[in-house]
Amino acid sequence: MTIRLDAVRWSASGRVIVDGVTLDVAPGSTLGLVGPNGSGKSSLLRLVCRLRRVASGVVTLDGTDVAALPRLAVARRVALVEQQAGTEAQLNVRQVVALGRTPHLGALAPWTTADAEAVETALDQVGMAERRDQPWHTLSGGERQRVQIARALAQEPRELLLDEPTNHLDIRHQLEILGLVRRLPATVMVALHDLNLAAMFCDTLAVLQAGRIVAAGPPEAVLDEELIRSVFGVRARVGRSPHHGRPQVEYLVDV
Repeated sequence: MTIRLDAVRWSASGRVIVDGVTLDVAPGSTLGLVGPNGSGKSSLLRLVCRLRRVASGVVTLDGTDVAALPRLAVARRVALVEQQAGTEAQLNVRQVVALGRTPHLGALAPWTTADAEAVETALDQVGMAERRDQPWHTLSGGERQRVQIARALAQEPRELLLDEPTNHLDIRHQLEILGLVRRLPATVMVALHDLNLAAMFCDTLAVLQAGRIVAAGPPEAVLDEELIRSVFGVRARVGRSPHHGRPQVEYLVDV
């Protein structure tokens, strides 16, 4: 397994946020983390890339404890796209994306053609190439999100972690970005709110509630009406999409 979490536990301010989570993420697959706000999805991603230190248990990359790896080694292979990533610096779009190359540059290493090509490829992938010279602070929330995803892609990660990457994006860009992520030659963990997007684009799902995994497996094995009611507190009908054959959730609400 590329990414493995074994009985991982983490607390903050005396409250358990991640409570004994065990997960395996197969190489090259996309794992979706779903669950209500406060269920531990974001914290779990930060534990994987060592922005948080586990209280107990272990996170491994290719069998090596992430805590034993040099920070630079982790940065070179794992990219994280956060919900509210930003910068106050006066940078343009290309310069923000170029920050993704930082882990690959030594103290005296010059900027190379390969670095420039990685940046341009990432801009093309998210549809922001024509905005490369636009100042960062003039972008909309959705455009900033696409640029931050490009920054992660420019890093050329083996493992890509995304925390609600579809926030601020319109429907077309939600589908385009998640389609792109699914096609990448990387192992992906992505936290999502939208169960239909999770079912459509993820190979497996892990459902979190109060820091614990209550269900895990392929979307068709995980998403059922009782689970959605008990975890999310809403009534729903789960069928199959006539377009892609994956589970499709219809929420039952009075209007």
